[in-house]
Amino acid sequence: MRISKKEKAVHYVILVFLALCFLLPLLWILLSSVDLHAGQAIKLPEKVTLENYSSILLDPANLRSFAIGLFISLGQAAIVVLVAGLAAYPLSRYRLKYKKSFLLSILFMTALPITAVMVPVYQLFLFLRLQDSILATTLFLAASALPYGIWMMKNFMDSVPLELEESAWVDGASVLTGLRKIVAPLMLPGIFTIAIFTFTGSWGNFFVPYILLQTQEKLPASVTLYQFFGSYGMVEYGKLAAFSLLYTLPSIVLYSFSQKYMSKGFSLGGATKG
Repeated sequence: MRISKKEKAVHYVILVFLALCFLLPLLWILLSSVDLHAGQAIKLPEKVTLENYSSILLDPANLRSFAIGLFISLGQAAIVVLVAGLAAYPLSRYRLKYKKSFLLSILFMTALPITAVMVPVYQLFLFLRLQDSILATTLFLAASALPYGIWMMKNFMDSVPLELEESAWVDGASVLTGLRKIVAPLMLPGIFTIAIFTFTGSWGNFFVPYILLQTQEKLPASVTLYQFFGSYGMVEYGKLAAFSLLYTLPSIVLYSFSQKYMSKGFSLGGATKG
């Protein structure tokens, strides 16, 4: 079925409109971050300055919030990858009696909004006296991301031939050794995909830390971002833009570092039994 020139033009107009919806806010951030008198409108700065960045980076509170955010997000990603890998292995390799029911339960939990469980979770944190604990918040975020991680990890693990593990077992390797030395290296694209989605979801999470962390000094960058919105509608747009741009750097760096692994896919075709 051929597409007419008019239909193609409509498609291009829609794509250009969507691109502008993403590029215009980014352009505002870039211009406002180097403008001491930035406002809501997109405009060229009268004088380009890095004072907004120096104000952000020289503030110990901002640096602490970035460090806390990295600790929570990296910790959650590491826990999810490790636990999801161990949980997905029997689901991928063994024939379990209640395997289908368990997988359906995981699929249901991936669609469960976190706002639906925050009230009982907050009450549980109060009961266990875990409120205002960065470690407890990290563990809860990891637990909330595990259903998605297990589901994705199981699908990636299904693509690794079982024959490769059997060869390692014949040579005397244990199950954990086969998982660590055979399965995991062949699953690097999937592992990095899960780690990136987990990290970015945690890095941009405002609601959970805002509810579970109560001390100002323990809030991550996703929450302290709102400190630039003052009373009576006063907003420090320049510092807000500089903070926002710095806030996006960890995700950009992580995507750039992991792109080569994510783009490789599963090159299992050449793997043979040795």
